[in-house]
Amino acid sequence: MKKTPVFLHLLVTNMLRLRAICPFSWRVFQFRPISCEPLIIQMNKCTDEEQIFDFIERNKAILSEKQVGCAFDMLWKLQKQKTGLLKNVECVRDHPQFLTLHNLATNKFKLMNDDTLVNVLYVTQQFAGEAHDPLVEALVTEAWRRLERFDIKLLSEFSSCLADQHLYFSPLMGKIADIVHRNLETTQDLSSLSVLMVNISSLISRQFQQQLVNKTELLFDTIDSSEVNVAKRIAEFLRNVRYHYQPLLERCNNVFLSNVDHLDLDSISKILSVYKCLQFNSFEFIIMAKKKLTEMIPLCNHPASFVKLFVALGPIAGPEEKKQLKSTMLLMSEDLTGEQALAVLGAMGDMESRNSCLIERVTSVLHKHLDSYKPLELLKITQALTFLHFQRKEFFVKLRELLLSYLKNSFIPTEVSVLVRAISLLPSPHLDEVGISRIEAVLPQCDLNNLSSFATSVLRWIRRDHMYLDDITAKQLKLLQKLDHYGRQRLQHSNGLDLLWKELKSLKGNTFPESLLEEMIATLQHFMDDINYMNVVEIASFISSTDYLSTLLLDRIASVAVQQIEKIHPFTIPAIIRPFSMLNYDPPQRDEFLGTCVQHLNSYLGILDPFILVFLGFSLATLEYFPEDLLKAIFNIKFLVRLDSQLEILSSSRSARVQLHLMELNRSVCLECPEFQIPWFHDRFCQQYNKGIGGMDGAQQQIYKMLAEVLGGINCVKASVLTPYYHTVDFECILDKRKKPLPYGSHNIALGQLPEMPSESNMEIVGSRLPPGAERIALEFLDAKALCRNIPHMKGKSAMKKRHLEILGYRVIQISQFEWNSMALSTKDARMDYLRERIFGEVKSCQQSSTFLASGTIFAEDSSSTDSSWGMV
Repeated sequence: MKKTPVFLHLLVTNMLRLRAICPFSWRVFQFRPISCEPLIIQMNKCTDEEQIFDFIERNKAILSEKQVGCAFDMLWKLQKQKTGLLKNVECVRDHPQFLTLHNLATNKFKLMNDDTLVNVLYVTQQFAGEAHDPLVEALVTEAWRRLERFDIKLLSEFSSCLADQHLYFSPLMGKIADIVHRNLETTQDLSSLSVLMVNISSLISRQFQQQLVNKTELLFDTIDSSEVNVAKRIAEFLRNVRYHYQPLLERCNNVFLSNVDHLDLDSISKILSVYKCLQFNSFEFIIMAKKKLTEMIPLCNHPASFVKLFVALGPIAGPEEKKQLKSTMLLMSEDLTGEQALAVLGAMGDMESRNSCLIERVTSVLHKHLDSYKPLELLKITQALTFLHFQRKEFFVKLRELLLSYLKNSFIPTEVSVLVRAISLLPSPHLDEVGISRIEAVLPQCDLNNLSSFATSVLRWIRRDHMYLDDITAKQLKLLQKLDHYGRQRLQHSNGLDLLWKELKSLKGNTFPESLLEEMIATLQHFMDDINYMNVVEIASFISSTDYLSTLLLDRIASVAVQQIEKIHPFTIPAIIRPFSMLNYDPPQRDEFLGTCVQHLNSYLGILDPFILVFLGFSLATLEYFPEDLLKAIFNIKFLVRLDSQLEILSSSRSARVQLHLMELNRSVCLECPEFQIPWFHDRFCQQYNKGIGGMDGAQQQIYKMLAEVLGGINCVKASVLTPYYHTVDFECILDKRKKPLPYGSHNIALGQLPEMPSESNMEIVGSRLPPGAERIALEFLDAKALCRNIPHMKGKSAMKKRHLEILGYRVIQISQFEWNSMALSTKDARMDYLRERIFGEVKSCQQSSTFLASGTIFAEDSSSTDSSWGMV
């Protein structure tokens, strides 16, 4: 028998002594199995949760940190293999052996490698029942300690764990953003980067945002064309940062189009939501999505999936599909949760559906859950019900009480502005002194977005609050002054266009009070050298919404477009041209500007969305610019058939706007470019459209009587005249060659009567049927909407109408509402003299009528409240 070697004998003797002296240490530092493989292989053979839990119970004393991680991984893989109805997260979480596994992870997480640590964190969060799980907190803390050594894939997974806990604004997410920024140049994994981009999007600067976009463009071709999830995350990132970056959106859209057969309901729903938020138009994707979603209608028989389908398909569905969706939703309405009811209500607003039965059912569910909604959700409910003309009093009483109770306890500026906005939309918008003081308390912390929202709400109160006119209105006016003060202060302290634009880009210019808008335009002018190809489209779109003519800004936009046209995406050209068209402004280099823009777009005319092409053609026609290639692209059968298909998926209001612009473009080309020989094909549309024109209101009837008195009889003036090509003229008269009014005989229109439709063949020039030397006069009264907001300069549509009437043989007299309501024309005699001077060229009073500029400037600030007011003598 062989002797035991001396060294081995000594080793065993020493180990036994150590065990006797330190039994505790011996238990802690137990020997582990030489290989973990057999246990992991056994786990991988498990086919359900019970088998895994049996395995944990048998082996809990010897499981290593790697095997614990594997057990978590297997439990989650089994869950992912199940459909929604078969998932049993709660059963797994409540199982005694899950608690055992949870405790094992708590004891061993420090020994886990980085991948196992983050994976256990992710799975634990999926099963977590408590709001603050101690294991989750411990894992996050440990991951934070190791953060700098994580590779980009692991960093993206960890950031998703933080996002699941809504820690978007945490210092830890900020640390992750910093690591991404430092390592961006060497990053090559777009899949992981796209996850990080979405999760850190709330914390990044505009400069970092652009760096991420540039990096994404560089790496985009490295991903497979089937990588739908990567493209979705990139689009979601652009949505989060409110950046309509056309080149990247187009590339994402191409990925979606090439994989549309593999997109499920959830993916299509998310993509459509992003497109709506960014106002990105893809006719091809919507058509394909509509077809695929329509096929899903009979397959969605559970409220959760059907609500998602209703929200995604409803706004783009045809009449038959909408009818089917609404009838099915009626059957399911009683089973809706509060969250689902809110989603359905929002979709009904997008569908412009006023189905009273469905509205009643949905609002009953909303009423039941009203106390559980957050302020922003209450605003959405208020907006949707206001738009859908819902009028149940008890619902609004409860909603008002809830909004006021939230308001009295809120100190966050954005939340206060949301609540105030919702209250201002209610049937009884009155806000008491407590509410006003709450607004005043948060004003110093407000950004321009909040200040604009407050101003809009206060102006709405002043116009509608008739019950508390004295004391409350005085306080509201004082509040408006404070809003103006803080708004000016914030604008004056702006130190760069990027920071200013971060606040402005989500606003529409028409929501600004007059004085604040003036200061805002002045601030933009101060930074106008910073306008370049990257922001010119956003700036142009914002100016379009203001109705404010700033020649300095428009000249800068035109200059950037000409000089940097190669860096500007062709599909954004319509947005750049629009403010020039709306505000009726020609920059110094007009022909070069318009020519460069149109040339840049020419090769894309066949793939641009049809309704965008119509809007572009109309904008250019307003500016008297008629590129032949563009007109040929629009006025052909193939394009018009394609346009008809698109009109079916647009909302009824947008569809009507597109059809109106197509008619106006058709009319403009026929009148101003007869050499193109484009036929007039809108008689039927115009006849239907003009059925909606009402008779004269009281103010117009009074003006009509005054004109009759000036012209010598009621048979010498016509009201609401339809011209060839269906322009409507407010008032018309005819003077012979000696400036004497000619009577119309029996063809005149009675007070309040609808105008007579011209016959389809009656399209010749008006003046050709007049006696020799006679002239036909059109008197047009321009309201505030026809003029720029800051100066009495005619906007594009009014200027185009004047051109058309002159082509049709009219002498056009246009009278501004501000001029008519000015102090100089405050009496009937002054107005009569003014009309004589404009019609006959006579001056019968010492009062001069050259008050247009002065009165326009004085009264422009109150234009919002006098849009349709022509005054009564």
